[in-house]
Parts: sequence; structure tokens; C-alpha cells
Amino acid sequence: MRPRIVGPADRTWLTRPHEPGEPARHVAGLSDALGSTHVRANVWRYEPGAGGRRHRHATQEETFVVLSGTLSIYLGEPPVRHDVAAGGAVNVPAGTAVQSANHGDCDLVTHVYGYPPESVNAEILASAKG
Repeated sequence: MRPRIVGPADRTWLTRPHEPGEPARHVAGLSDALGSTHVRANVWRYEPGAGGRRHRHATQEETFVVLSGTLSIYLGEPPVRHDVAAGGAVNVPAGTAVQSANHGDCDLVTHVYGYPPESVNAEILASAKG
């Protein structure tokens, strides 16, 4: 396998499903573009007020690296909110309930990667976002 470089102009942003009037989340997949086989990687952009679905991966560990904005991340049972500023990172072990949100007033951009990449969907849980 040869090294691959993906620049910002090479990304395709896909808007994730959300309710009408609800702020959106957008994802740019990196795994396929980079030819990654051992990790799953994405760049996520959350509009102010947007939140992801609370979920739990059975075998995949996830790491969130905050590129801009502030990530509000709810971890564990019961969920505890942690705010992580740009330049910070969070590691979420497999089996841990997690939900990410943008409670700020500007876009949140994170690089999220997981290992090993799961071939099944995560377990969806009740929202922790308040």
C-alpha cells in the first residue's frame, strides 16, 4: 500500500439525518479516501446546537480530537458531561456509552477515529443531551 494524502478540498461533506429545524451534523469520511484498513476515520462538523446519537460500540474504541470549537461529550452510565476545547482529545473505550454535542455558538469540528473498525452498527441509547 502506498501513502495517500487527502486535502480539505478532497472531502465530501454528507449531512446526517436530523429533524426539521434541528441543527445539522455533517461528516466527511476519511477511511475510504485514505485507503485505511485498520481504523475507521471521519471528520465531523456540528452546527451550533447539534448533537449526535448516544451510542455504545461493542468492540470499537473511539478517539475524538477537537480541531475547532468545544466538544461537549457525555460519557458513561449515568452520562456525565465533559467539555473539551480545541486541541484536546478524548479516548472512549469499547463498551462505553457516548454522545457528542455542540453547545457552543460556532461550528465544532472533530476528527474521530475508531479501532478496530466495526462491521455492525453501534447500540443506540436514550439521549443524554440536555
